[in-house]
Amino acid sequence: MEKRSWNMGGTILTETQDRELKNDEQYIQPKNIELEDGTLGIGAYGLGKYKKSIFYHFIKRSIDISCSILGITLLSPVMIAVAVAIKLDSKGSAVFSQQRVGLNGKLFKMYKFRSMVVNAEDILDKLTDRNEMSGPMFKMKEDPRITRIGKLIRKTSLDELPQLFNVIKGDMSLVGPRPNLPREVVKFNEYQKHKLLVKPGLTCYWQVMGRNEIGFEEWMRLDIKYIKERSTLLDIKLIFKTFGAFFEDDGAR
Repeated sequence: MEKRSWNMGGTILTETQDRELKNDEQYIQPKNIELEDGTLGIGAYGLGKYKKSIFYHFIKRSIDISCSILGITLLSPVMIAVAVAIKLDSKGSAVFSQQRVGLNGKLFKMYKFRSMVVNAEDILDKLTDRNEMSGPMFKMKEDPRITRIGKLIRKTSLDELPQLFNVIKGDMSLVGPRPNLPREVVKFNEYQKHKLLVKPGLTCYWQVMGRNEIGFEEWMRLDIKYIKERSTLLDIKLIFKTFGAFFEDDGAR
């Protein structure tokens, strides 16, 4: 199979990031990860010190599958109602898929309830000078692309519910760093690429700590903090904290 890689170099680490990595007992030079077609070629520092046991991964996957199936079953009336409301509010499908970057840089289709107009990507070029977020991300509180229903489902994070199917498929986990767009990942430095070494999730530190109040650098730091500290107990705590964050006027990505 033909392999494809994208150049992800050219971004310099901050002094703090570089010092943190070099002081790590498991620090190694960046290396290429062999990836099949449809993935991003990445270089990343090793995180051998933070590898988890097979038992941890078994428990995590079991929780992912059981909770996702339960969530879809219990929330199916809500999901149907959201889908109908979206269709009545604006033209286009109720659910859309968007390419995101997952484990080891693999691209996958992430599902969301559509909260924007159908030509949102075309309009984006005209809004770049109004970006309110640092780093390679784009975010603005009064985004004109968001529909009336979109504002409501973003406020309550209901637009993220279709990602339960991503969890069942194995592309995502309930808890893990939020997946980025390819155009954002190609601008990551070596420190930030750490987040690609674990499966992305529906929620993580950034999601429950005031996501619109946190800049890009801090977001990346929190994701790597999770990778270092992750455990079954931490995952359960973050899942419960997420329920409280659902109804904050914060907007999701």
